[in-house]
Amino acid sequence: MSDPADVSALPVEFLGTLRASTESIPAIAVGGPGGTRVTVTVTDVTFEGPRVSAVGPEGVAAADWALVRSDGTIVLDVRLNLRTTDDADIYVTYTGIGVPDADGAMSIRTAPLFETGDERYAWLNNVQAVGIGRVTETGVEYDVYAVQ
Repeated sequence: MSDPADVSALPVEFLGTLRASTESIPAIAVGGPGGTRVTVTVTDVTFEGPRVSAVGPEGVAAADWALVRSDGTIVLDVRLNLRTTDDADIYVTYTGIGVPDADGAMSIRTAPLFETGDERYAWLNNVQAVGIGRVTETGVEYDVYAVQ
C-alpha cells in the first residue's frame, strides 16, 4: 500500500471530458437555513473520452440542485443522462464542491457514479470516478477519471 500522504500515487484512468451548458434557462433560487438552493437546468451535455463518447439525449431533463453556502462555496447535486454514439443509455449522478479561487474563478471537484443496463458499458457500473473542473462561460467542464 502506498503512503496515504502521497496523492500522486492515486491510480486513475482518464475516462473523458464532460461539458455541460447551463446558460439558456434561468436558475431557480430558494433561500434556506443552509444557504441558497439553486436549481440549474443542464441544456446540453457532452462526454468525450477514449472509451465513451456520448451526448445528453434531446428532451431529457438534467439539472444541478446546488447549494450555495454563505462562504461562497457550492455543494453540487447533479443528475443527467447520456446516450453514447452507439445508442447506449447511461445515467450519471455526482456530488461535489465548488470553491472560489482568489481571482473569482470556481474550482470544482466531483465524484461521479454511472449506471447502465447496456452490457457494452457495464464496466461503468463499478467505477468510482473523480472529476476536476471549472465554471466556463456557458456552464461547466470536467476532466473525469476512474479511480483504479
